[in-house]
Amino acid sequence: MAPKFKVGDYVTWNSEAGRVSGKIINVRTRDTDYKGYTPHASPKDPHYEIKSDKSDHIAMYKGAALKKIRSLRRT
Repeated sequence: MAPKFKVGDYVTWNSEAGRVSGKIINVRTRDTDYKGYTPHASPKDPHYEIKSDKSDHIAMYKGAALKKIRSLRRT
């Protein structure tokens, strides 16, 4: 089972550009149109919208692709 995260958690993941980190800004628990793609999310298998620390790019990943690095909120 994939780990569960919440809004505000800081996570890291592997992207085409290498290791990236950012803050979870939204948790999707149902199918959603995202950049022309429909991630099939559910309450048992949510997808997470993450804002990259470096580029402010928004990405969406399953919990299995993410690793929590800290849960402190930045202002």
